[in-house]
Amino acid sequence: MKRILILCLALCALSAPAQTEVNQLKPGVSAEGVTYLLPRTHFQIVVTAERKAHEPGEFAAFAQRLLRLENVAQVAYDEWRVLKVEIIPYGVADTSRIFTIKMKPHTSAPLVSLASDGRLLAVNTDANDEPELRQPGAKQTGTTAAEAGDDFRTQEILAAASRSKMAELTANEIYDIRDNRGLLSKGQADFMPKDGEQLRLMLQTLDRQEQALMQRFVGVTTTEEHVFTFDFVPTRDEESVQLFRFSRHFGMVDDDDEGGLPYVLNVRKSGQMPLLTPEADPKKETKDLRYIVPARAEVSLECDNTTLYKSEMAVAQFGRVAHLGGDLFNKNFKTRLTLSPVTGGISKIRGDE
Repeated sequence: MKRILILCLALCALSAPAQTEVNQLKPGVSAEGVTYLLPRTHFQIVVTAERKAHEPGEFAAFAQRLLRLENVAQVAYDEWRVLKVEIIPYGVADTSRIFTIKMKPHTSAPLVSLASDGRLLAVNTDANDEPELRQPGAKQTGTTAAEAGDDFRTQEILAAASRSKMAELTANEIYDIRDNRGLLSKGQADFMPKDGEQLRLMLQTLDRQEQALMQRFVGVTTTEEHVFTFDFVPTRDEESVQLFRFSRHFGMVDDDDEGGLPYVLNVRKSGQMPLLTPEADPKKETKDLRYIVPARAEVSLECDNTTLYKSEMAVAQFGRVAHLGGDLFNKNFKTRLTLSPVTGGISKIRGDE
């Protein structure tokens, strides 16, 4: 019986008249009007950090005894620090706020600028530029490495039978370089240069030799700049969230890694933005243009009781939707309107006489 029932239902479905197709409302300009969306404000948090990667020298263990150098690292390590924090607000279409401006009969649709996601940007004029978002990445910004120390090793150093003996001979070569530089500077060297330029070149060569040989003891440090990005959407009038954890030894770490300090983003609504133009009566304007009167919010990023970033920003979702009379766009294209791509608020409005 079960198989017969299913077969009957299938036959009924095939014989039933076709249902009316329902199309989802899509943004764009048509003869009937303009369909558009208002934005929701997102934050892109950009964290620029510096990483110093240290590789110890092969003679690091002898640095204190032979060169009187204290606290020379014996093992490789990384050292991280946050250089800068930026917060870039940008707009994304809010699919819960989609509207249509209905055109009156025998009028043309205005020149409308829509973003790729359907946000209304401008009417009868040029739109504002979208905020430029950053891309995460890393680049090397410096290194302490000079010329390879092997290039300045003497035959005696290369012939040494042990590492300790090589370190001792390398240290002696460093002292000889310093002595020669001192004699040149005082004008007491056996072979003095003929002019100041030649003296400068000789001193420069000695500096390079010393730096290259010193690296055998103190090691090499490479500096990199890393850019990390985070996306955050404010949803409540007041909220605090842990955005990430950062360690001075490992950089960005997992959210539950206690080895990193928590960086907390705070967002608090601080007031409503003022109206730039009188609002139309919503009871009379059922198919008028809608825009957003955004609200102000204080945004800050803190770590270990230190404020790293603080600013006041306009947020679309904390504000309200307002009305602008639809008749403004049915009178020979006189009204020119520019909206913020981030908040949906009015940036500029002008009506030509």
